Amino acid sequence: MAIRARKRFSQNFLTNTNVIEQIAAAINPAQTDHILEIGPGRGAITDFLVGSGCHLDLVEIDRDLVNRLEPLYPNVMIYSEDILKFDLARIDSPTPIRVVGNLPYNISTPLLFKLFQHSECIKDLTFMLQLEVVNRIVAQPSSKSYGRLSIMSQYHCDAEKLFQIPSTAFTPKPKVESALIRLTPRRNPSLVASNLELLGQILISAFSKRRKTVRNALASYLSAEDLQHLNIDTGLRPENLSPDDYVRCANFLSDR
Repeated sequence: MAIRARKRFSQNFLTNTNVIEQIAAAINPAQTDHILEIGPGRGAITDFLVGSGCHLDLVEIDRDLVNRLEPLYPNVMIYSEDILKFDLARIDSPTPIRVVGNLPYNISTPLLFKLFQHSECIKDLTFMLQLEVVNRIVAQPSSKSYGRLSIMSQYHCDAEKLFQIPSTAFTPKPKVESALIRLTPRRNPSLVASNLELLGQILISAFSKRRKTVRNALASYLSAEDLQHLNIDTGLRPENLSPDDYVRCANFLSDR
């Protein structure tokens, strides 16, 4: 029986063979890899992963799809769960895992932030995301797309936009374009944040007032004198500061 895409799970199944092969080549799974695939859907990418001989785990929220996948991949561990509630510690691997998937827009940002918290046990992440989200992740300072997601993603990972994926590659056809991105956790960041929660709070404050100067946007955290001490021009806007600038702000506050 054919499985229909469900709106409540924001499902769009990848069906274009050429795009599937491109994605599989970008992932380039090896027999020695331990891969976690999020939202395998009807198994478009899963077939290539299984064919590589890698150790594979799947997390799929749709029970109907799990019932379809289980007989196709009897030697693969399939978790019928919500990835946002899934405990990554259950993935038993002696080496950092690789994470791949086609992420629905409505969970992409919270899921990325969850995975960043476990970056020490992740080798890389290769995701299909809405093009807008990918552009935000890789955005550089002083651009319109640059914001909290850009900074937190680039703090934790080296981000590379691989290629765009047309909406026609999916069934049903989504209203937006997608792109494939690779995120590789940074083992030795140039500047280490001593308090990630505080960094996140500063970013929320800054980018909720992105049209104001940093002097005003960060006034509840830092005085003009504090910013000058940090060699930050108080007349700049939040989007003009680099990730390291925000880390320095957070560390200054944490130390004080």
